[in-house]
Amino acid sequence: MAKQLPLPPHYKPANVGEVRSVPYEKISAAGREWARKHALTPAASDKVRIAVMGIDQQMTFCLPGFELYVGGRSGTGALDDSARFTEFIYRNLGVITQIFLTMDTHTAMQIFHAIYWINENGEHPAPFSVITVNDVKNKKWRVNPAVTPYVMDKPNLAALEAYVLHYVTELAKQGRYALNIWPYHAVLGGIGHAIVPTIEEAAFFHLVARSSQTGPEVKGGNPLTENYSILGPEVKTGTHGEPIGQKNTRFLQKLLTFDRLYIAGQAKSHCYAWTIADLLDEIAARDPSLAKKVYLLDDCSSPVVVPGVVDYTDEAEAAMKRFAAAGMHVVKSTDPIDV
Repeated sequence: MAKQLPLPPHYKPANVGEVRSVPYEKISAAGREWARKHALTPAASDKVRIAVMGIDQQMTFCLPGFELYVGGRSGTGALDDSARFTEFIYRNLGVITQIFLTMDTHTAMQIFHAIYWINENGEHPAPFSVITVNDVKNKKWRVNPAVTPYVMDKPNLAALEAYVLHYVTELAKQGRYALNIWPYHAVLGGIGHAIVPTIEEAAFFHLVARSSQTGPEVKGGNPLTENYSILGPEVKTGTHGEPIGQKNTRFLQKLLTFDRLYIAGQAKSHCYAWTIADLLDEIAARDPSLAKKVYLLDDCSSPVVVPGVVDYTDEAEAAMKRFAAAGMHVVKSTDPIDV
């Protein structure tokens, strides 16, 4: 059983929701001293290699008042999740080999943002509107011609209109969520795009104390498709079968080199769930027993819930049951790591 470490003095649970900069030099010095005090060795020497992946733990999702805060049914979901995940890193600093933090990354003119679509009156859909195959066929919602030059290499409105029908049809055919119009979020260059400071600070502390580079992983910039999963976009081919996106094979291969993989993040009903689903599909194709190396931090993730508008809690819990049935471990952040 791995020895759990105490929480370091600089960590203040009450400050988890703060928007602030990380004092890198101060944390670097503290990390070096923590390694000396607790006899921590460089992660490269770990006999059991443990990866931790935090899915989209960005301010846009994790802090109240930001664009797409994931409050869950409690209203404090992602905020509480961030605190638990941060403490998980600190307590298990000595056995975590490497931390990967994924980052949802968008521009405004993408297929799931309101500006991409208009109705016959030139109005944009409201946030959390759902656009179905029939909506596109009946032209309840159509492509906004103004976005065409910015989302296609060779602007062609007719071709883009044909593509969006193909897109929503593919979502339905694959059993994916219907196209949802999200509030503008995770906009590259905006403050909401940044990792929650308390988690960034913990990852940097680990980086210094264990001499292990944190691995950032960016996804979601293709204007033609949603990209819930870090391992690939929702739709990978265009109207005529041409590729518009591909599986993130490089990162997938990297994750599977570890002896164990712990996963947390947001949202449990969307980017978290679809990343795990894609991972499970790959594992099933290679060797189903590999599912046993995956540990899902069930108390470090929350579903999308907007009271009176949408509630994806049931979908999130159904996904977790499926993952567990496939052999993945559903655990708590406070459970000790047995190495």
